[in-house]
Amino acid sequence: MSIQVIRTESGEPEYAVVPYAEYERLREAAEIHDDIRDYDRIKARLASGEEELIPAEVAHRLADGENPIRVWREYRGLTGSALAERASISQGYLSQIETGEREGKVSVIRSLAVALGVDMEDLLRD
Repeated sequence: MSIQVIRTESGEPEYAVVPYAEYERLREAAEIHDDIRDYDRIKARLASGEEELIPAEVAHRLADGENPIRVWREYRGLTGSALAERASISQGYLSQIETGEREGKVSVIRSLAVALGVDMEDLLRD
């Protein structure tokens, strides 16, 4: 393989010109390296409990536009009354939020997120 080195006026290497095939090989190797680094990072986050895997059924329900609070509540195996108690709200208020009759205040959504062990953003619809 031939590499052309372009130097500055002072003689320091500034650029290396490599054949295009070698450039493509290096670019692909860098992408693989980034993928491995990302895999290792998410694996560590899963092991530490910072991230969790959720079943496809939950992801599909959320993608289909079901109320995220209800989806997460059911996935966590909680009744409406149990979640309402954990979030310090009435069961009726929770029911109204889940059915779309009322929007929850920010403080209530935050309490529900904590009670469900999810980020607040996970409970907001797009």
